[in-house]
Amino acid sequence: MKLISPFVITINRQLGSGGSYVGQQLAKNLNIFYADREIINQAAKLLSVVVEDLETQEEKISSFWNSFIKSFSLGTPDTYIPPHVFIPTDRELFETETEIIKHLAKDRSSVIIGRCGCHILREFPNRVSIYLHADKSFRKGRIQKLNNVSEKVAEKMISQNDKERSHYYQTFTGKEWEDARQYDISINTSKIGLDKSVELIMKYLE
Repeated sequence: MKLISPFVITINRQLGSGGSYVGQQLAKNLNIFYADREIINQAAKLLSVVVEDLETQEEKISSFWNSFIKSFSLGTPDTYIPPHVFIPTDRELFETETEIIKHLAKDRSSVIIGRCGCHILREFPNRVSIYLHADKSFRKGRIQKLNNVSEKVAEKMISQNDKERSHYYQTFTGKEWEDARQYDISINTSKIGLDKSVELIMKYLE
């Protein structure tokens, strides 16, 4: 199929619903760039921090105590912080990734995973926004298999991740993360399967 270039697909997803798999398959089928790790890699370079430090912050809001500690890293006379330590705030990370996402959208056709991409690019003319969700049993099964964890651990991961992503999205967009009205397509991947979800999206794009 021929797409108007640059063309962007944004994917918001629940943990365990297959967002990465669907995104990768779409990028492969459409021969466009898959933007996930690249976003955090670029953010780490721009913020002069290691990638691992940012991975624990992405798509979540820091706890009160983490924010408290960060405030001291900006400089408090009675607190010693090694000079090489820099911990970006949630806002700094969001704004940095926002600029990266906007640049990607203008520069090349891409599939962009998470990070409020559908909101950041809401005025972008050639964009399709997708929300992937699934039944909890489906999500738990995938998480157990992919991460080699127990059902109890998988359930805890789901509960925590849902809360973190919802809070993050609400904080930076003022919208509800799971509100299907803000997306062009909303798919329950546990009902039709991941490959059928890819097929459905491809048909929509045509």
